[in-house]
Amino acid sequence: MVKPAATHPGTRPTTHPGSRRAPALGRSRRRSRVRARCNTAIALVLTALMLLPVYWMVNVSLTPQHEMRSSTPSLLPLHPTFEGYRAVLDDQLPYLGTSLLIGLGTVALTLAIAAPAAYALSKLRVRGGNTLGFILVIAQMIPGIVMAMGFYGVYLTLGILNTWWGLIIADSTIAVPFGVMIYTAFMRGIPDELIDATKIDGASPWRTFRSVILPVSRNATVTVALFSFLWAWSDFVFANTLAGGSSLQPITLGIYRYIGNNNQEWNAIMATAVVASVPVAFLLVLAQRYVAAGMTAGAVKS
Repeated sequence: MVKPAATHPGTRPTTHPGSRRAPALGRSRRRSRVRARCNTAIALVLTALMLLPVYWMVNVSLTPQHEMRSSTPSLLPLHPTFEGYRAVLDDQLPYLGTSLLIGLGTVALTLAIAAPAAYALSKLRVRGGNTLGFILVIAQMIPGIVMAMGFYGVYLTLGILNTWWGLIIADSTIAVPFGVMIYTAFMRGIPDELIDATKIDGASPWRTFRSVILPVSRNATVTVALFSFLWAWSDFVFANTLAGGSSLQPITLGIYRYIGNNNQEWNAIMATAVVASVPVAFLLVLAQRYVAAGMTAGAVKS
């Protein structure tokens, strides 16, 4: 039989260092799990609060008109109806088509101006580039109503009020400065060695931009295109000021006119808002991965 080792009186038995760290490590893991669950619960509550107006918009769009003014509104449409959506298809389709036309035109014009300008600022080292970048930042601070009044005077002189392509130009003035800043931040991260290699092969600056820089800047292109479309789709100030009397009006003016003419038919109004939100939500879900990469480009130096 093996006898236990004798210990000197008054001395403490030695313990392995790992045995002292184990309880502390367990408590740290439990605290981390509790903190993660609390953060998840808070995030779910905040998400629910932010999505509540969207849910209520859908709920009201499905609620029959005679139940709209009940003393206790229902959290769920107990007797859903699609009369509001039928009214949207009858009355609002032309407005949706005009918004789509203006949005796509704004995207095309913004990309055509912002991408070459950003390439010149980031890679060609043009004179006065820093001053131009500062002016672009200042342009983002000008209120839209101020720009709308300036455009009104110019368009009235040129005779291009109440035109859809006039709205495309106006909406692009908001999107282009943002697009140039996003493109510039992204293109500065492209290695100069890649451009030097194209110069050795005899490529011109335009060929380098078209064949090398633009394909590499896909994330920035998606980001700029998405935000340009969203600004044009949701614009009300320019549309009401510059195209209030046009036969081709965007969906924001369609909803505004609809509220004025049918201020009691809230299910139809909310159905119009739901239909107008579907393209935006679809684009955001589809392009979120590219937008995250495009917005963070240039934030960290390699």
